Amino acid sequence: MRSVRAWLSSCAFFRVSRGFWRPLAVGIVSLWMAGGAAASIARGEDAVEGSMMPVVSPDGGDTAWMIVATSLVLFMTLPGLSLFYGGLVRSKNVLSVLVQCLAMAGVMSLLWVAYGYSLAFGDGGSLQAIIGSADKLFLQGVTPESLSGTIPEPLFVAFQMTFAIITPALIVGAFAERMRFGGMLLFSALWFTFSYLPICHMAWGGEGSLFHRWGVLDFAGGTVVHVNAGVAGLVTCLMVGPRRGFPREPMRPHNLPLAVMGTGMLWVGWFGFNAGSALGANGQAAMALLVTHLAAAAAATTWMAIELFTHRKASALGVATGAVAGLVAITPASGNAGPLGAIGLGVVSALVCYWSATSLKHRFRYDDSLDVFGVHGVGGVVGAVLTGVVAAPAWGGSGILHDSIASQVWWQTASVLLTAVWSGVVSVIAFAIAKRVAGMRVSPETEQMGLDLSEHQEQAYEIV
Repeated sequence: MRSVRAWLSSCAFFRVSRGFWRPLAVGIVSLWMAGGAAASIARGEDAVEGSMMPVVSPDGGDTAWMIVATSLVLFMTLPGLSLFYGGLVRSKNVLSVLVQCLAMAGVMSLLWVAYGYSLAFGDGGSLQAIIGSADKLFLQGVTPESLSGTIPEPLFVAFQMTFAIITPALIVGAFAERMRFGGMLLFSALWFTFSYLPICHMAWGGEGSLFHRWGVLDFAGGTVVHVNAGVAGLVTCLMVGPRRGFPREPMRPHNLPLAVMGTGMLWVGWFGFNAGSALGANGQAAMALLVTHLAAAAAATTWMAIELFTHRKASALGVATGAVAGLVAITPASGNAGPLGAIGLGVVSALVCYWSATSLKHRFRYDDSLDVFGVHGVGGVVGAVLTGVVAAPAWGGSGILHDSIASQVWWQTASVLLTAVWSGVVSVIAFAIAKRVAGMRVSPETEQMGLDLSEHQEQAYEIV
């Protein structure tokens, strides 16, 4: 500053005009220099203040666990559910079931990215009670830096995507061995769009979503996944009709070892399904894992005991089915139930699902090929309703959202009824559209030949 003033004083012009111009010019230049210095100081203060602002970053432990949980849930479908279903059908149809499950992983992943995530988890504004928004179509705004709670949002997208994959894949078992592949794809896409996404949003869409307003407890998908898929399975197996020869001809599983291996994969994968729904590595996730295992163990043991009492033999298929029934039932309660409640829920689910998969199915003669409704639908209803009981502190649970168990059970029941009606109506309409556009039932000759050859031109086994 002093050097600038000295230079101005030495200039010939200012030596001539000392009376007026010299003081004015020196003052203007001084003000300009002072303003620049002040701005530099302000910028420095802003930079320091900005550097001191907290940077929000994902929790490393939560992120690591959720990567594992996401992998486990995908493992439930590929290969868990695929092998479970593949082992239960006849040998001429095993590839068709495997391909259908694999196709669900591909198609549903793309639909989830295109619009599923946005409609399921976006803020729906005036429609928030039943559906999300179009704000995140094709994952707009989802970046490596964006967060969902304590984990990166892309990881949350992937975790929820695995649920969107396995839910329509479950329905495949209800109409196995008799549906066209193209019709199945179209039906699944329509059902995913108009049934899965709204129910998912109602349950997990956050503040303002319908089940949130009702105070419903559904930690990992009793209504969203199991009741939703189970009812759709019942509707489709009724509309497509029974397999040729049902119920006169025996239609035994062609490979029980495959089915038992698939059950084991489902059991392990379910830890990601339920414990992962805590969305973090915490105590709730640990308890969810424990109660998931206990419910499956109690249900498998109960089913085995029923068979020993009634037939004097415990079957591999029965124990496997019992385990799945327990896993289904604990799903909505896994974040709130304690060990005692989980064991009780496992026992009850095995008793009710055994009745539905045997007596109820034979009484009404509907051909639910792999007991999707009998296990997932009925087990989902049992679990969703009784969550209102086992979540109560009296049963060792972490607490309910209403003043009494009766009130909680009422709202749990209301969510089940709404889901059943919604899924049933959508399934009827989606089936009618798919039948008209692509066709649904294969011909009698094709069914006799088997779907592996007729639909995919391949065989699982070459008999020499």
